[in-house]
Amino acid sequence: MPLDRYIREQASQDIRRRVSACFMALNSHRQLLAYYTLASASVLLDQLPSAIQKKLPRYAAVPAVRMGRLAVDKSHRQKGLGSALLADALTRACRSEITAFALIVDAKDHEAIQFYRHHGFMSLSHQGQSLFLPLASASGLVHSKRVGS
Repeated sequence: MPLDRYIREQASQDIRRRVSACFMALNSHRQLLAYYTLASASVLLDQLPSAIQKKLPRYAAVPAVRMGRLAVDKSHRQKGLGSALLADALTRACRSEITAFALIVDAKDHEAIQFYRHHGFMSLSHQGQSLFLPLASASGLVHSKRVGS
């Protein structure tokens, strides 16, 4: 799927319907280089590792932020742009006035799983390619991966 297909065909509808927010990286010519989306979500407590469950209230689910998409143009991959956008997403999730426990992602393939694991994400049990990163542990990644640093 072309990078901008979601932007052209679906993003404005998702934003208008308040389903997700979309954040884009553009070059100086206003060409799309990458984007990601964020939406509210929840994680069932029993999907988290037991060591993490013990630290949380006994709710059936805890609030989370879902990064539904993270896409980087093929010509800009392996240049740190994906990591910079992930750091931006974590910054937005951490500073939100509505609190959340974790950022969750659904990795599309093995390469994506490796990318997220490299940045400290852990698997949600019973969820195959779903991973999470507690926002309390995200500050190190946020500070080390800012654009321009």
